[in-house]
Amino acid sequence: MKFLIAGLGSIGRRHLRNLRSIGEDDIVLLRSGKSTLPDDEIGDYLTVHSVEEALEHHPDAVIISNPTALHLDVAIPAARAGSHLLLEKPISHSMVRVDDLREAVKVGEGQVLVGFQFRYHPGLQAVARWLQEGRIGNPVSARAHWGEYLPDWHPWEDFRRSYAARANLGGGVVLTLTHPLDYMRWFFGDVLEVLSKVSRRGDWDIDVEDTAEILLTHESGVLSSVHVDYIQRPPQHTIQIIGTQGSIRWDNVDGIAHLYEAGQDRWERFSPPEDFVRNDLFLDEMKHFLQVIREGRKPICDLEDGIASLQAALAARESSEIGAIVSLELG
Repeated sequence: MKFLIAGLGSIGRRHLRNLRSIGEDDIVLLRSGKSTLPDDEIGDYLTVHSVEEALEHHPDAVIISNPTALHLDVAIPAARAGSHLLLEKPISHSMVRVDDLREAVKVGEGQVLVGFQFRYHPGLQAVARWLQEGRIGNPVSARAHWGEYLPDWHPWEDFRRSYAARANLGGGVVLTLTHPLDYMRWFFGDVLEVLSKVSRRGDWDIDVEDTAEILLTHESGVLSSVHVDYIQRPPQHTIQIIGTQGSIRWDNVDGIAHLYEAGQDRWERFSPPEDFVRNDLFLDEMKHFLQVIREGRKPICDLEDGIASLQAALAARESSEIGAIVSLELG
């Protein structure tokens, strides 16, 4: 197959390395030339600088890893041309043109996989399985906490220039760290209501929020809350779930999921493989993308999942702005 990678920042380069590691080497690069990373790993791959020129090469699959606000500039024409899409999260920075993407996918008849890589984490897959099996009874509430110090993300560049810190590129902590909004919906079903407060508390000159507290009401009746920030040192990414017959907790530091069943009065552990590393999430995502294309597998996280998570993120911002609960329409 022929692949097109749109955007050669850190995530685009990770996808390039992973494609090469699994034997895919027919790759075209769509670049703006604004990346602050060196070009030594780009090699001799064909490089183009416009979407129109890129699509003239008829890519079977397009990996969209440019800044969030620019995703749909590539996704819509690529989908209309019939390419399959690996679309990085969040799918966009607003709902503008999302229906155009839906229509383009329908016309082109390709598949869309949205890049929420935590869906591939073995610890979180164990959590989802325990919930499905009813191991803690009926889930009642859940809490995700994710704090990381933004200046440490890309030490090679001024973080203020990164997409995560710029409103015009679709940044801000709610959109950039949107993974918990996706996995809470994965665990507990569609989100009906959102109540939140966002703020900018870091001592930095950026124009996006760096801290958010978000409360979600799910269709299942579960209440989940999400904390995200760009401030915390050392970083923390944890989940706690309370059910009528037990509890679940997970910590990204070691990836271990813990299950407490009231009837057993003990903690059970599920550990990832000993050789598990963070890149395995992205590698498994890429392998799944190839299965979606070649074997007709249903995407683990499809376009409608991506749209639902974007709607929840935008509702969090709206709720903070108006100081009220925002209701979401399902379907």
